[in-house]
Amino acid sequence: MEGLIYYDEPHRFVDDRGFFQEVFNGPRMGHPLPEGMVQMNHSRSTKGVVRGLHWQMPNPVGKFVTCLHGRILDVVVDIRQSSDTFKKWAGYELDSERGQRLWVPEGFAHGFVVISPVADVLYLQSAPFDPEGDRVLRWNDPSIGIEWPVMVDEFTISEKDKNAPLLSELPEEALFD
Repeated sequence: MEGLIYYDEPHRFVDDRGFFQEVFNGPRMGHPLPEGMVQMNHSRSTKGVVRGLHWQMPNPVGKFVTCLHGRILDVVVDIRQSSDTFKKWAGYELDSERGQRLWVPEGFAHGFVVISPVADVLYLQSAPFDPEGDRVLRWNDPSIGIEWPVMVDEFTISEKDKNAPLLSELPEEALFD
C-alpha cells in the first residue's frame, strides 16, 4: 500500500486568533488529487460510531479525508485481488488538533471509528456516490483482523454495515483486479 496512500501531518501557523493550515497542496505533498474531484461530504458522528467499510464498483472512488473536529481512526483495506497487500489493512489517526490528511485511492475499502466524544469528518470524492455500485465489507471480518481501538467501549453500526458480507462471501466482480 506504500506509495498509493498518502498520509501526513501539516504545518499549522498558530497565533492568538487560532490557526491556519493548508488542507491540500498537491505540489507540496507530491501527490496531486485526481482531476475532477466531484463531491464533498461532511459527516458528524459520536464516540464509537463505525462507518464503513465502503467502496464503489464499477464506478470506483478515491477519497481525500480529514477530521475537522474531534478524533477518528481511519481504516483502509486493500481489496485489489492481484495486489501483494490484498486483505491487508492500515489505520491512520486523524484529529482536528493536528489536522492530518489521508488520500485513499481506488481499490481500497474505507471506513472509520470515532474515538472522541464527537467528530466531524470531511472528505472529497473523485466520483459521485453511485447507490447501484455501493459496496460494503463487514467492519469486523476476522480474515482481515482490524484492530479497532480499545478506548471505545461500545460500537454503533448501521444495519447495512452490521450485516455486510465477509470478504470470503463477496463475488469476485465486487473486488478490484
